[in-house]
Amino acid sequence: MTKSDRPFRVALIAGEPSGDVLGAGLMRALRRETAGNVQFSGVGGAQMAEEGLQSRVPIGDLAVMGLVEILPRARLLLQHIDETAKFLLADPPDVVVTIDSPGFGRRLARRLTPRRFPLVHYVAPTVWAWRPGRARRMARLYDHLLTLLPFEPPYFEAAGLPATFVGHPAVETLAAARTAEMAAVEAGNGFRDRHGIPGGRQLLAVLPGSRRGEVTRLLPVFRDVLERLRQQGLELHLVIPTVETVAAVVREEARSLPYGVTVVEATAERYAAMVAADAALAASGTATLELGLAGTPTILAYRVNPLTAAIVRRLITTEYAGLVNILQQREIMPEFLQENCNADAIAPALLRLLTDPAARQAQIDGCAAIAAQLGANEEATPSVRAARTILSVAGRHHPAA
Repeated sequence: MTKSDRPFRVALIAGEPSGDVLGAGLMRALRRETAGNVQFSGVGGAQMAEEGLQSRVPIGDLAVMGLVEILPRARLLLQHIDETAKFLLADPPDVVVTIDSPGFGRRLARRLTPRRFPLVHYVAPTVWAWRPGRARRMARLYDHLLTLLPFEPPYFEAAGLPATFVGHPAVETLAAARTAEMAAVEAGNGFRDRHGIPGGRQLLAVLPGSRRGEVTRLLPVFRDVLERLRQQGLELHLVIPTVETVAAVVREEARSLPYGVTVVEATAERYAAMVAADAALAASGTATLELGLAGTPTILAYRVNPLTAAIVRRLITTEYAGLVNILQQREIMPEFLQENCNADAIAPALLRLLTDPAARQAQIDGCAAIAAQLGANEEATPSVRAARTILSVAGRHHPAA
């Protein structure tokens, strides 16, 4: 059997829910680009499992954010890194792709020497925002980098790491979600109908994050914000799109919120909720970009351990936290970070988005250009471009092209 005839063996390593989404899309694209002649192994979550991956590590063990917050989990994380490296070196695949989670991926990459396969990282660390020296460290460890943002490749190419802008998969997922929700609404089976959401109430999406630490820090703040909106007489229904790593704690905490709540975990319903919502209150992260692409006016909030915040502030160089604002180089989504992440500051801004049509439209208009910046008008989807780049790096052709 020649190299081109045998199955293309890909190890995918995703350490948190955002990487699980990217990994699932990449698996579908690789299956298409190889005409099904591909085998997967590695680490992932529920969405990659739906595509056929049997994860060697529970993804919930890896989803940790923050310089201080990681310390209690360090021993378990190092154990999983060691186990993952051993299985990759014992049975080498054609290519290893680490996805997002740069800390986990970088530590794993160090353990994979010497190796007999190319190593690709999918999602560039934000060297343009803080710690630019990471580009040089990445160049020593990886053979290729796939970036989601168009301005990222030069930062890594200057350090000697080949990089390809493939686009952000949120472009394809949210476009499909909007089309599906519009069709469902016309058929009388839109998100509100499916979940029995009372008529005459605005639908507010609440997204407190995909890590346990984020949820436990942000939901109490969000609860205070919502209580103030209730005191203002707003009639709302809440929808919380969540993920497997924090679904249990979200459902428990949702019981104390001052409005009726619908919690959705299935992938399609999470995106449908973003499209259907009148506005959103969200933790900084990929979700805010997805909400921007969905055309949902959003308030961005975030808070970390004070020590982590003090360290990060000495290192960060970007003016904004949210990707929508970074891409447009102005504040389209209002940001409330750290000390400003409190009900006194957030409640009036969210009230304005829910009651002022001009404020809502201004944010919708500001987000309209984002899709094109992230590769929406290219010949192939971001996931397909990522798959083709990986095949090229591994020296394989793609028969479906």
